[in-house]
Amino acid sequence: MTALKIRPLSLFSLLLLTTSVVGCDDEHYINESGMVWNTIYNITYSAPKSLEDSIKATMRRVELSLSPFNERSLITRINQGVTDSTDEFIDTIFAVSKKVNELSSGVFDPSAAPLFSLWSVGHGQKPNVDPTDQQIDSALTLVGIDSCYIYNSIISRKSPGTQFNFSAITKGFGCDMVGETLRRNGCTNYMIEIGGEIALSGFAPSGQLWRIQIDAPEFNDSTVTHTRLGIIELSNCGVATSGNYRNFRRDNNGRLYGHTISPVTGRPVTSVSTLSATIIAPDCMLADALATACMAMPLDDALAMLESIEGVEGLLISAKDDEGYYFDSTSRFPKIKK
Repeated sequence: MTALKIRPLSLFSLLLLTTSVVGCDDEHYINESGMVWNTIYNITYSAPKSLEDSIKATMRRVELSLSPFNERSLITRINQGVTDSTDEFIDTIFAVSKKVNELSSGVFDPSAAPLFSLWSVGHGQKPNVDPTDQQIDSALTLVGIDSCYIYNSIISRKSPGTQFNFSAITKGFGCDMVGETLRRNGCTNYMIEIGGEIALSGFAPSGQLWRIQIDAPEFNDSTVTHTRLGIIELSNCGVATSGNYRNFRRDNNGRLYGHTISPVTGRPVTSVSTLSATIIAPDCMLADALATACMAMPLDDALAMLESIEGVEGLLISAKDDEGYYFDSTSRFPKIKK
């Protein structure tokens, strides 16, 4: 474990540094951007022609399978008890969720949807910061993906009231699925970014590895600013970041809450000093899930978990004392270049 003390900062985010240049032969780098799942996407890839229609079709398939905010999606119908049949997307994301749930000792749990609803954590919801102990205990009886199973594409829930929200892993999964779409069309050089989660393959337009900028935002109750920390160079992997710096609120007593709800306690995580986590993994789906899990774990436990997983690297930022903040990383995390 390494620790780097820096001036007081809060969280870092990932921004892509690319330039648009023409490649060799009939291929050139194309950029597609827009809105999906209530967030922004940016995709850069090398191909003879635009694959925008295929990209959007893949995003739509992911939404109709996994979005808990789309009334027509399969996961919504499962949550409503209309069907217990899954599809290949749910089967895949469920299996990875179960794996990360076990690795994180239950901290990562997409069956915590009843808790998200109780605390009003999610799309377009009015914040609720004072549910009763009875309400929390009741919601917890429905939570536990370790008690849920899929066999032959039929899902078995812990309780008829158990619901799933895979939002903490869907953006990463979406990046991976768009990457598969590009590969089926012969594209091996691409960067796919959806809401800050990134899938990388091959080379950037410069012919070098993809360059990811790490920023350290500084926040107070009203504004967020960013300070550039440096660059890491990557390819053929997924990158995800998770943090609390944009999603916090105060209850009626003035206590500050982050947006991370513990499926173990049923309450917002307030005692963990980790402010953000950036994970590099073989695929973006796994990186996304692990980044979320790290936000609800003590820093040393999170780093130990990451070190135990082959092919996974992590960088976490935490508040250690009143003098400043520290970066802690796994031994394999790429060196940050100034």
